[in-house]
Amino acid sequence: MTGQPTPTETHQDALGAGAAVLAFDIGGTDIKAALFDGSGRMLGLTRSPTPLRGAETSTAVLDHIQSRARALALAHPAIRPEAAGLIAPGIIDDEQGIGVHSANLNWSNVPFRLLAEARLALPVSFSHDVRAAGEAELSLNPSRGERTVVVIVIGTGIAAAVFIDGRAHVSGGYAGELGHSIIDPRGERCVCGARGCLETIASAGAIARRYEQQTNHGALPHGGTGAGTGGARLVLARAAEGDPVAVRIWSEALDALALAIAQLTAVVAPDSVVIGGGLAQAGDTLFLPLRERVDALLSFHRRPRIRPALLGENAGLLGAALNARSLLTPNPAAGTLATPTLPAPTLPAPTAPTLIAPTPTVERTS
Repeated sequence: MTGQPTPTETHQDALGAGAAVLAFDIGGTDIKAALFDGSGRMLGLTRSPTPLRGAETSTAVLDHIQSRARALALAHPAIRPEAAGLIAPGIIDDEQGIGVHSANLNWSNVPFRLLAEARLALPVSFSHDVRAAGEAELSLNPSRGERTVVVIVIGTGIAAAVFIDGRAHVSGGYAGELGHSIIDPRGERCVCGARGCLETIASAGAIARRYEQQTNHGALPHGGTGAGTGGARLVLARAAEGDPVAVRIWSEALDALALAIAQLTAVVAPDSVVIGGGLAQAGDTLFLPLRERVDALLSFHRRPRIRPALLGENAGLLGAALNARSLLTPNPAAGTLATPTLPAPTLPAPTAPTLIAPTPTVERTS
């Protein structure tokens, strides 16, 4: 697709009334961008390829965010955002607004909050993508009464967010690296340098990769954290057909994930373990055997509810918008302030984003 798209509007308002804000979800594969108006509607949602530029990726990402903010301002001139929320993977220091480290995005110690504020002329929050999605999951579904919760997102990798007594446990951005907990000390070498990390066995990317390595079926797509699980979905389909290699790889992924959840249960005693991301779209194929395995590993422990995330693939954007609103003093005139003048991008315009229709903001995973 070429040229500038016309953003697609949606009339879901699960975010609720508040200030109009911008939200950006920076992923290893793509970047989502949207504007939330004063009623909580998500407007102009787009997904664009992440501009991976090696050591210059952080600058290219900021250029892209600035460009999308300008496009949203032009498309919705009556809506004046008062703040912006950015989320990203890796180790994020939320309090300082710093991207401490991201191996996939090739940045270290980048002061994203300050840099984005200078670009957008708005207050900016910068936080971890899974932590933001978890905060949205808990904030927008308060009736469940869950106070201590672990939110796990399974896609190309695995990441988690830990909430204890209703508060995110951050620890300088290092908390929640569940994908790099050791499951098999003699296992495969992980990109992080350790051996036998959970995500080398149980992530969607690992399921596809291990199947490729052990068969002659050729390359499979390594799915991300969105609605599609890519190669992992194909492996699960082959497992359902009785393919012995696929059955074994899926069983090993379930065993590894169950062990990680059992260990979390012993240490944190969560009320619930909420699972989202592409692999969660497997539904009962994931959740039924996973619950059985976790139950078999535990003894006197209180069993957590193991359930799918209720928000769809845009949970991270909702969390980013909530974080942006949290920067502001309650303002009855939210969404009616003058549009700030945004400086022009410093690099050529990135590849035009592909319009996508937002999934419903609240849904159950089957």
